[in-house]
Amino acid sequence: MNQTTVSSSKTIDMDAIGQSEAFLDFQEKLSRVARINRPVLLMGERGTGKELAASRLHYLSLRWQEPFVALNCAALSPTLIESELFGHEKGAFTGAANLRKGRFEAADGGTLFLDEIGMIPLEAQEKILRVVEYGAFERVGGSAAIDVDVRIVGATNADLLSLTQQGTFKRDLLDRLSFEVLFLPPLRERHGDIPLMADYFARRMAYELNREETPVFSDAVAAQMEKHLWKGNVRELKNVVERAVYRSAGPEITHVDFEPFRSPYLQPERPSEPASLDVPKQKETHPETIPPNQPLKTAVRNLEIAMIKDALQSSRHNQKKAAKILGLTYDQLRGLMRKYKNNL
Repeated sequence: MNQTTVSSSKTIDMDAIGQSEAFLDFQEKLSRVARINRPVLLMGERGTGKELAASRLHYLSLRWQEPFVALNCAALSPTLIESELFGHEKGAFTGAANLRKGRFEAADGGTLFLDEIGMIPLEAQEKILRVVEYGAFERVGGSAAIDVDVRIVGATNADLLSLTQQGTFKRDLLDRLSFEVLFLPPLRERHGDIPLMADYFARRMAYELNREETPVFSDAVAAQMEKHLWKGNVRELKNVVERAVYRSAGPEITHVDFEPFRSPYLQPERPSEPASLDVPKQKETHPETIPPNQPLKTAVRNLEIAMIKDALQSSRHNQKKAAKILGLTYDQLRGLMRKYKNNL
């Protein structure tokens, strides 16, 4: 994402595609709040498309003909962010040779999207709170009040409530900005959207490469993509698909690389020999808990119960840590624990 973006285009990026219930539910909520002239917070994991959602919200709002200004707060040092937001007067600090307007003035009449809003220092938060409450601010080094009409849309993958408890985010500001809080669904929860989006990214990449034939994913590759966890969400899917298309010799995609940072020169680790025959073997985690010669469903059930028990023991019954150990979401673990409540 660029550090700053100013746009007045009426086009909505077509990367916002999907047909899953989670995706459509989010888009319906986004459309509903778009016409309400109030601040909105977008919460979501990295790569879920928060700036795209903010842009869509702007172009569905009554401000769609006015500027949409985006600022990545994580890309700026704490000493610069206040000047970027509010501008500065000539001579306000060393290097301020000319008057400079900030992002609030650039977004006047439109929408200001603050990505990674949890990274804004407290001093700048105070001034943002004043803008939200009174629609006015002062440039750095200035004393004249400047009136603006700006709708703020914030985004983060951080827990803002925890930040308020830690004293790094003002609770008053959070209350002002949270007229509506929308959570972007991660890709793993958008059931059925992966093939749709993969096909879209593949076609677009083929067009960019001037290929006439339409890319097609083999059944094995399609199954791999459906099972992948996609921790980087849509951004990761886009990279994986585009990389596979450009590497393929023909239209059929038979291989995708989920781990581009894995070195081909690494040697497999050899199992270390025990220092002494007297050293007890490390306890194996699960096989002994599953008796042989039993139906598959029963074996799977016993394995899930054993793994949940081990994860809970390793995490000292911290369910969030246990879910992370198992590669599950907290809700998925809770669902399994309810399922096996009489066995745990």
